[in-house]
Order: sequence, then C-alpha cells, then structure tokens
Amino acid sequence: MDSKVSGLLSETLAPEIQQYVYGARLESDFRHVFADMTDVNQAHVLMLAERAILTSDTAQSLARVLIDLEGQGPDAFTLDPAREESYFNYEAKVIEEAGAEAGGRMHIGRSRNDIKSTIDRMRSRRSCLDILDSLATVRETALDQAETHADVVMPGYTHLQPAQPITFGFFLLGFAQAFERDHQRITDVYPRINLNPLGSGAFAGTSFPIDRERTGQLLGFDGLLEHNLDAIASRDYAVELLSDCALLGLTWSRLAQEFFVMVSYEFQTMTFPDRVFCTSSIMPQKKNPVVLEYLKGKSAQLIGALTTAMAAIKGTNFTNVVDGYYEALRWHFDSLDDTVGGLAVLDLVLRTAEPNTERMLALVEENYSTATDLTDNLVRQTDLSFREAHHVVGRVVRAGLEKSLKANEITPAMVEEAAREVAGRSVNVDADMVRQSLDSATAVEGRDVVGGPAPDEVRRIIGEARKRLDDDRRRNNEYRARVDAARATLKTEIATLAGG
Repeated sequence: MDSKVSGLLSETLAPEIQQYVYGARLESDFRHVFADMTDVNQAHVLMLAERAILTSDTAQSLARVLIDLEGQGPDAFTLDPAREESYFNYEAKVIEEAGAEAGGRMHIGRSRNDIKSTIDRMRSRRSCLDILDSLATVRETALDQAETHADVVMPGYTHLQPAQPITFGFFLLGFAQAFERDHQRITDVYPRINLNPLGSGAFAGTSFPIDRERTGQLLGFDGLLEHNLDAIASRDYAVELLSDCALLGLTWSRLAQEFFVMVSYEFQTMTFPDRVFCTSSIMPQKKNPVVLEYLKGKSAQLIGALTTAMAAIKGTNFTNVVDGYYEALRWHFDSLDDTVGGLAVLDLVLRTAEPNTERMLALVEENYSTATDLTDNLVRQTDLSFREAHHVVGRVVRAGLEKSLKANEITPAMVEEAAREVAGRSVNVDADMVRQSLDSATAVEGRDVVGGPAPDEVRRIIGEARKRLDDDRRRNNEYRARVDAARATLKTEIATLAGG
C-alpha cells in the first residue's frame, strides 16, 4: 500500500512507527494544537486570498470549511497515525470537506516546518502569559502576608542555626523580591517568543508572493522572525522559558523547604489548616506537609524538562529535525502547565500559612540570636574593638548556655567577667543596656537601614513592590489584549471571506 502522505513513498508507514513514534501522542497533541492550527490555517488562507494566490471561490470554500471544522472541534476528526502527525490529519479532513482541488491548495507557500514552529510559539506565548498572571497573584499574596506579619518577630537562621531576630513579614518579603525577579525574567523572554515564523517554508522560504507581515498581524505576533532557516531551526526561546520556569521552581522549592522545617514538631513555628495537609494511612497522629513536598518535587521535574531540551538540541543540525523540536520539547508544554499549577498551589500555601507567634518569640529569647546586638552596643558604648567585643559576647553566650540561661537572663556581671577575661579590663555596662541589647523587638526595630527588617522599612519596600507589580500586570494585560484583538480580527475577516 502506498503512503497516505507522499507520492514518492511506495509503502505505508510501518506499524511500529505508527504506534510508537506518532500514534502514542497524536490524540493528545491534536487536541492541544487544534485551535492554534485552525487559526494558522485561517490566517494563511486569508493572506493567500488577499495576495490573489487563491481564487476567490477557492478561498471562500476553504474559509467555510475551516469555520465549520472549528465549530465541530477536534472530535470531528478521525485521527490516523499512518498520516503521521497533526497537520496531515487536519489537511486530510479539509480536503475531504472542500474537495481535492480546493483543499489541496491550502498548503501553498508553506511547510509543516513553519506551521509547527508557529504553533509552538503561539502555545508558548499563551503559557507565558498564563504564568505571568499566576506569578503576579503569588507576588501579591506574598506582599499581603508580609505586610500583615511585618511586626511578628521570629528567629532568623544561617546554616539552620540561630542567627539574628527578624520578622515573619521580612522573611516573606525576601521571597516576594525573588519572585519579582522571576517575573522579570519571564517577561523578558516574551518578546523573543512572540515573533512570526510562518512563511519560512521548510527552511528556505517560498517563491509565492506571500505576505508574512499580514499573517503575523492576524496571529497576534509583534514582529517577524525574518531568517527562514533560523525560524525553523531554533527553539532557543523554549529553552529560555523552561530555564526561567526552572529558576522559578528553585525559588518556590526553597520556600517550601523553609516551611517544611517550620511545621516540624521540633520547630513548631508554623501551622496550616487541615484542608491543606494530609494524613497517614496507619499513624493517626500524622499531619503531613504533602503540599510542600509536591512543590519541591515539581521543581525537580522542571529542571528535568530543561535538561531534556538542552541535551536533545545540543547535537542537532541547524535545521528542521525531529529530535531538535519534537523530542527536545517532549516535556516543554507539560512543564509550562505544571508551572501554572504549581503557582496556584504555592499561592494557597502562602495564603494559609499561620505563624506560631508565641513559639517564634520564645525561640528568639532562648537561642541567643540577639548576641550580635550586644556586641554592637559594646562597641558603641565602650572602648572595645568589634573583634574584642565579639569575643567577649561569645564568652558570655558560652557561660549562659552552661548555666541553662535564656538570652534575656544574661546579667551585666556576666558581661563584666567576660570582658576582664578577654580584654583584661572592665567595660562598666549597666542592666538597661544589656536588657535593651538582648531584646528581640528592639533588635529588629534598630535595623532600619535600607533593606533591613525594621517594620517601617519592610512596609516601605512593600509599597514600592506593589507599584512595580501594578506595572507588571498592566504590561501583561496589554500583551494579552493585543493577542486577543488580533484573533478577533482574524475571526471577523475569515467570516467575511466565507460569506463571499
């Protein structure tokens, strides 16, 4: 039996290739690309009609069929892996409905290669905008929670050891800032995605007098990807977008890890409502942070998708090759969908996280994280150098731990004794100075430098961040509006063409 898609090939596609190369994905892929492929076909037919490459009767017939198939949806198609992939199956249905003469002319001046490249960019563009919208929601939630908890004192850590007191609002604001940079990176790639490759043909263009600018306008692209070979060969925008999503995943995974520690029985500095956590099938006391494990695991999957894409592309020729666009992007669109889903889960986590304020404060009082402030005040109020003061306070902390004292139980006498041991002289500190130095709220309030944890500074940063968030949302809405307006124009003009 001859090939269903070629006059050159004397045999139909081997069953193994039908089953494993094309058939396994055809059903799913077709549903995902159907709307975009319909738009591409409609834009191309409109352009061919306007350039008089198609007769008015042929263009009208094709327009009517394309509108009719769009209304019927993907279920109207009987997919056949012997026709390879989605486009040939779509074209076969058009030929069936419009007839061989009209239907066979729809493909003038283009290739599956530029169609595939165009659809990949349209899908990536849509996912990019969806991710940006979802990420904007996460940023807003993080800022809201940071503002709500700007005065909630908690221990800060380095190396997971008590370091200095901060606030829960300051802690969350750090993640809001990181998410803002993730937003900037993803925004930056959008203009490189939204370029039109349609009309590049197989890789060398076409001799027909097509109008690539026109199809680009109808499909909502902001410009042309001019070089025909580059337009077909390159998927660097997809790798870049995956990379940005993987970096975003790293950020949310680190937040999940922080919360993972905080909800543990040993820390108990945070709780979540029961609707967010899960339980054990055998241990009735368990409240498991599965949602946090999901976020950490999803981050790993994003890294895997990025690695797959880069590994597959790196050894390909700079032209149209299946391993360079199909296998390389095997997990690309799933990962973009997962990014949107992950952001929805992340937003839930941020909205429902409940800090245990009493436990946080108790830890700060117990763990000597205010020792740095005592050191700084010794430098300010005595003639000790910073290094001398550092050693003195270190000796004080050691003595306090040996006596099982909390930080707020340190006495001036202990400081005097340590000073004589370390520096060989008295420092004459009073009880009020020691008490103020070791008070966690005072320590936080005193760090009112730019970017510090003082509540007023945290609120100032939040205010500036909200302005940038508004600007980012406005820009994203403009991007989406341009795409939507172009599609509305496309539908109006294809309907006019179909109506004669």
